[in-house]
Amino acid sequence: MTTRDPWRTFTRNAKAGHELVSLVVRLSGSCSKVSRYQLLEVVGVADTGARQWGGGMDTAGDVFPVMFEGGKFMLNKGLSNHFQVSHTVNFSTIQPPGYRFGATFVGTQQVSPSEAYPVMLGDIDPSGNLNASIIHQLHPSVRAKFVAQIQQSKWQATQLTLDWRGTNHTTSLTLGNVDLVNGSGVAVTHYLQQVTKRLALGTELAYQYGPQVPGGHIAVHSVAGRYTGDNFTASGTLGGTGIHLCYYQKATEHLQLGVELETSLRMQESVASMAYQLEIPKANTVFRGTLDTNWTVGAVMEKKLMPLPFTLALSAMLNHPKNQFRLGCGFIIG
Repeated sequence: MTTRDPWRTFTRNAKAGHELVSLVVRLSGSCSKVSRYQLLEVVGVADTGARQWGGGMDTAGDVFPVMFEGGKFMLNKGLSNHFQVSHTVNFSTIQPPGYRFGATFVGTQQVSPSEAYPVMLGDIDPSGNLNASIIHQLHPSVRAKFVAQIQQSKWQATQLTLDWRGTNHTTSLTLGNVDLVNGSGVAVTHYLQQVTKRLALGTELAYQYGPQVPGGHIAVHSVAGRYTGDNFTASGTLGGTGIHLCYYQKATEHLQLGVELETSLRMQESVASMAYQLEIPKANTVFRGTLDTNWTVGAVMEKKLMPLPFTLALSAMLNHPKNQFRLGCGFIIG
């Protein structure tokens, strides 16, 4: 049973608008969690390199549950080998409830058994609010990605990313919300070098300019490292505003563990989080749970209702100091 459940993809896309988040540019942190976006408060710019720092698929960020609130229903329908549509209904007191129509197209340029390009995906609601992404392999070593978000008939956010992969290194350049008329935007560049078979070191530079930035512009630099063992990955970043450490462990074939420590030097505070992922193949079920030092406990259960193409997801989150509880139930067909 694979850990890449369609419900997990759906919840991430629904919350982030196909990875286009409305929080801040992600400049530090070795794991892929939207809640870890910080530093430059630039609305509407997506994640630029979490997978580079985290080390690919096996990271602690993949172990942490993606929790949700309210009711969610999704129907997927494949119209051909390259085209799929989806219908999503969301009932929530936190996010705007309503209906969204989505479509995904995968081209015929096969670059690996699991990759084909171009990829075009998007979703739209009855008001015309649109999230869209285009990903294309321009060259065996170069991949481009364009993400856009339109809200209330206005361009809310745009992002263009170019990734170049060498034999032992990766370079990435991202431009977000570039406005030539008003003179504003964000540029982020990464470089990750494979030093040895197990050790990789990298650096990242982010630059933001515009009239809303104190002094007109600001730059943030950070360094990162990752060590990969036989069944574990340890990674971290160090920047002018904070430190982020991450550890992933594959304990058994069906049990994975993850730990994060995030320190904000500006806020003078630290948060530690731990999570687990347990697969029960005979029951077609995956459990994910998390606990942090803010006394927030959360869990998500995903159950495939075989032999039917149905997936049931239950989510719960409890914050003890705030006396806050959230419950979610989701159902996917297809």
